[in-house]
Amino acid sequence: MQAMILNEYGTQAEFRAAELSRPTATAGHVVVQVAATSVNTVDTMIRAMGEDLPLAPELPAVLGMDFAGTVTAIGAGVTGFAPGDEVYGCAGGLADLQGTLADYMLADARLLAHKPKSLSMREAAALPLVGITAWEGLKRSGAKAGQKILVHGGAGGVGHIAVQLAKHFGAEVFATASGDKSLQIITTYGATPIDYKTENVDDYVANYTGGAGFDIVFDTVGGANITNSFNAAALNGHVATTVSMLELDLTPAHFKGLSLHVVFMLIPMLHNHKREEHGAILATLAGIIDTGAVVPLLDETSFGLEQVGKAYARLASGQAIGKVVVEI
Repeated sequence: MQAMILNEYGTQAEFRAAELSRPTATAGHVVVQVAATSVNTVDTMIRAMGEDLPLAPELPAVLGMDFAGTVTAIGAGVTGFAPGDEVYGCAGGLADLQGTLADYMLADARLLAHKPKSLSMREAAALPLVGITAWEGLKRSGAKAGQKILVHGGAGGVGHIAVQLAKHFGAEVFATASGDKSLQIITTYGATPIDYKTENVDDYVANYTGGAGFDIVFDTVGGANITNSFNAAALNGHVATTVSMLELDLTPAHFKGLSLHVVFMLIPMLHNHKREEHGAILATLAGIIDTGAVVPLLDETSFGLEQVGKAYARLASGQAIGKVVVEI
């Protein structure tokens, strides 16, 4: 099978075409013919940092986590899937798991679900990592109807799904962004856009919550911005974040009695821990998507397998609006 591999790590490391052996189905796994994959920030981090990240695969490496494709073979003990089924998932590209930048991949069936019927392979491939992350952040924070929920980075990969899911759950949703295009995207989802470059935290907390703060703040920006999230949250509120690899003063969280939820959705893949929960989340998301309540946002660019280097560069440029997808 054809694949794009890395023979070294680094910010300028080149993807090179290679012929690899096609995987065969093993117990609990399926072989998938990959139709499309999307590029996530963590993929670019693995390429750049390599062994400095504890989750990087050994070289030569096939990266790529998200995919949509068609089952071609099933291993012993697999139920619920059959050859010919169209599926999607986040199931490779780290540790000892072969990634999605190849014609075929071996995937743990517990990490997969049937693809949303209303989406193309290209659209479905944009969803698994960001969809699971958004779901976990909102559910762990207790998202429900009637709450006021703030999403930082509301037009980003995780953020745009979190905004739509929070609306689906019946919350009143607000989201930060900058730039006319991103702010308009948030508006189209029925949420209130907040330009973080022109409105400070105190102002929008006063304007939209009467100074009480938001019940949930989902911070997809993370890092130093978590302090802004603490300041925006209500007493006994919840803050969820996807980026927390830093030293941080928790004093504001302490005096508000906040609950902090760190979402790291790679745990099931890295540690073979509760993988079936990811499959269940993806199945639930597929049902929601097929009602039209959630629509993936894709960048306007288009890339084939041998252009994966350009796809990574597009995401790293910061110019992409929506998920960057590679069609195999």
